Amino acid sequence: MSQAPFFHEISGTVRFWVQVDDVLIGASIGKETLHYRYKPHMTDDDALSTYLQNSAEIDAAVRRRVATGAREPVILQDVDVRAIPGA
Repeated sequence: MSQAPFFHEISGTVRFWVQVDDVLIGASIGKETLHYRYKPHMTDDDALSTYLQNSAEIDAAVRRRVATGAREPVILQDVDVRAIPGA
């Protein structure tokens, strides 16, 4: 069983775990990345809420990174969750 996602104040990231095959992989994503990707027009957005609302897409980004050789902890960057034009 994994720990629930949480906002880590010191690092400014949401930390979470993703099931990849039979292994839980620890990952994180910065509040700025979440803001600019998902809620760029808001001024009072909450990083943890934004993660929870978009967790399927964000978790898929972790799985893609692991598939290309990333090791735990997977630290997602802007490029990992950028919007795909026309999608």
